[in-house]
Amino acid sequence: MADDTRLEPGDAAPEFTLPAADGSSVSLEAHRGKRVILYFYPAAMTPGCTKQACDFRDNLGELTDAGYVVLGVSKDKPAKLAQFTERDALTFPLLSDPDLDVHKAYGAFGEKKLYGKTVVGVIRSTVVIDPDGKVELALYNVKATGHVASLKKKLGLS
Repeated sequence: MADDTRLEPGDAAPEFTLPAADGSSVSLEAHRGKRVILYFYPAAMTPGCTKQACDFRDNLGELTDAGYVVLGVSKDKPAKLAQFTERDALTFPLLSDPDLDVHKAYGAFGEKKLYGKTVVGVIRSTVVIDPDGKVELALYNVKATGHVASLKKKLGLS
């Protein structure tokens, strides 16, 4: 999968409706009028993904106060996401995309380097969507550690 599948600022954010950890369905359309931070991570309850999720949790108040909604997306099933939410007291929705359709629509699945080898998998990515449903910021191959602090700088929050 080539880099041209990646989103750029100004692109229309692909619509989606996905099951959440709590059994509800969450759609991008339901958040129209708000700024959405949609982040894709490889697997619930792994060390890097836990660090990143806890960073979002710990900064959620500031992000919410600034008008952002945070949504995490992985290929994990809702039951595993519910365990992750409970284990780490996560306070924002985690969404299940087992078919990777939304990952692919957002350019968050494809070739990546892992320990020097090229593999195909989930690309740790964050897309910020404006109130009109357009991409404001698209970050690919982000690091789990320090990502939220870096994102807050890019959003002018710190």
